[in-house]
Amino acid sequence: MNQVLNQSAISAAISRLADQILANRPEGLIDLIGIRSRGDEVAERVADSLRERGAEVRLGVLDISLYRDDLAHLSSNPNLQGSEIPFAIDESRIILVDDVLFTGRTIRAAFDALFDYGRPRSVELAILIDRGHRELPIFPHYVGETLETERLDHVIVNLLKTDGVDVVEIKKHS
Repeated sequence: MNQVLNQSAISAAISRLADQILANRPEGLIDLIGIRSRGDEVAERVADSLRERGAEVRLGVLDISLYRDDLAHLSSNPNLQGSEIPFAIDESRIILVDDVLFTGRTIRAAFDALFDYGRPRSVELAILIDRGHRELPIFPHYVGETLETERLDHVIVNLLKTDGVDVVEIKKHS
């Protein structure tokens, strides 16, 4: 495995996401919704960075387990953790947050789950790592880091709160 981001590089990517969001939304309420799992931790860290800069942020978490198109392949008993969105999303300008953007299928599932909660005015996408290789026409508005990968490589994101360490590695397909 090849380490491509360490703790300081991940912190810098989180800071870049906050900078980009503030540049686009210099005033007003910012609604972030992180996708379980790890997108929620990224969203929490971006929210902390935005608040440190004086922004007003509401934070939610979206569980997309039952919306995935690969549910049958995951397990007969998916690990449901539940969504926690403590604000109405109708007419809100949501920023959906995830750790890695690859094919776009996770984000498609997140759209389905999100729209079960209401109809936001808009939805933007913030991604810690964009690794390319889309299968769906989904593209991020905010990107922390772009990685060059081969289609069959595995990008492994470990985050401090979830995994005990901040590190991103690429496992090359052999």
